[in-house]
Amino acid sequence: MKNLRVTVNGTSYDVQVEELGGSTAPAAAPAPAKTAPAPAAAPAPAASGNEGAVKVTAPMPGTVVRVEVSAGDSVTAGQDLVFIEAMKMETPVKAAQDGTIASVEVSSGESVDTGKVLLTMN
Repeated sequence: MKNLRVTVNGTSYDVQVEELGGSTAPAAAPAPAKTAPAPAAAPAPAASGNEGAVKVTAPMPGTVVRVEVSAGDSVTAGQDLVFIEAMKMETPVKAAQDGTIASVEVSSGESVDTGKVLLTMN
């Protein structure tokens, strides 16, 4: 058993985790392979106006009840972007950083699963 502390949305929980199956010994590291020089990498394309570099995803399954932003809006870290209702509770999805909304991928009334891209930011 391992004792761990997990923080979810600012609330800390102390949990015990039991590892099932497998051995408890760490796996042996593979022997390093001989490496040839890597080919020159192509430069990454710059993000365009409709292509967001940061994807904001749904933290849980639920229904989108409100979208607070539109493409082109400037947002600050901590600002409410979308509200998702699950089990009769509305949960805000907040901006993790300052940026500009590149695209909004959902609309009010839409059902979403955990991990669904709600919007993208630059």
